[in-house]
Amino acid sequence: MKMTATATRPLPDILHDTPAQEIIKAGLDYAGDNVKLACSFSIEDIVVIDLLKRTASAISVFALDTGRLPEETYETAEAICQHYSIQIDWYFPKRESVEKLERDKGLFSFRDNIENRKECCAIRKVEPLSRALNGLDGWLTGMRREQSSTRTTLQPLERDHLHGNILKINPLTFWTEQETWEYVNKHHLPINRLQRNGYPSIGCAPCTRPVNEGDDSRSGRWWWENAEHKECGLHRR
Repeated sequence: MKMTATATRPLPDILHDTPAQEIIKAGLDYAGDNVKLACSFSIEDIVVIDLLKRTASAISVFALDTGRLPEETYETAEAICQHYSIQIDWYFPKRESVEKLERDKGLFSFRDNIENRKECCAIRKVEPLSRALNGLDGWLTGMRREQSSTRTTLQPLERDHLHGNILKINPLTFWTEQETWEYVNKHHLPINRLQRNGYPSIGCAPCTRPVNEGDDSRSGRWWWENAEHKECGLHRR
């Protein structure tokens, strides 16, 4: 991916107590208008959409349709489009790659070993993400440090070294789960109904299950793997 014009400029300093809207503003001031939000329709992503609507004059949102998302995720996408009067740019995996994977290894090869799981994620998520980010100067996520052991060093503004050093804006870096839910409930945001039924983190349907109260929020993702492997490759650090 081609390096952007801002790829070598020093990043602004962001303090721990900087409000999320100020982080968004700092990121957009730095990177310009050529920035999009990657939305999986988690409560965090929906909070970021709401914050963007309060901060920016226009917002652009894209999503990855892996072909195996829960029905509730599609329902949420439709609700978000109607609630905010926005359009979602959908990206799909390459048909030939999915057909070959399922023909050669079956429908559930991702449960056999971590290499197969990463292969499936690479086809269904990582490659479409690269296309979605191509040509952008930055992207926004709803990631939080508290979500998992793989995100404890997350920064509000980062370089995405995998995608031409474009800016990665993580406005909810320091938010807790409680703060996220308080915002959702205060502003009556439309959220995925699974998230009120024990699913704090939702990905593809076969790779997601509810968690017990008090468990790590991503423990229901790829539950057959160790915690340090619970990333799909979209946010490799």
